[in-house]
Amino acid sequence: MDITLSQCFIAVDDHDKALAFYRGVLGLEVLNDVGFEGMRWVTVGAPSQPGVEIVLEPPLANPNASQADKQAMAELLAKGMLRGVIFSTDDLDTTFEHIRASGAEVLQEPIDQPYGVRDCAFRDPAGNMLRFTQRRG
Repeated sequence: MDITLSQCFIAVDDHDKALAFYRGVLGLEVLNDVGFEGMRWVTVGAPSQPGVEIVLEPPLANPNASQADKQAMAELLAKGMLRGVIFSTDDLDTTFEHIRASGAEVLQEPIDQPYGVRDCAFRDPAGNMLRFTQRRG
């Protein structure tokens, strides 16, 4: 059996700000931009990794969700309590400086971890934690 990652989802509260970061800073390409029932989903991906898509979606992408549930999800997003993703890079220090220069909030400067990677962390414009790792040789 062969299983591969196809899509992952990141909640965002402002797609235009998210695109400025994911496309403008990280260099991901927009693959799709869809609106439905007052919501918007934007799919981005790395040119070097076709077939893996990150869907930037509303905090609670369910048109039938109650207003209370939508508010609860928006509050969790604002606190940075929803999960983000981990990106890998072949040059962590250059990646870190590039993202920091964009004004992104730094959560962790590059550090060697005991489990074999050097990594750092930022918040995206919606508050999600994004980690960037480089395998140590």
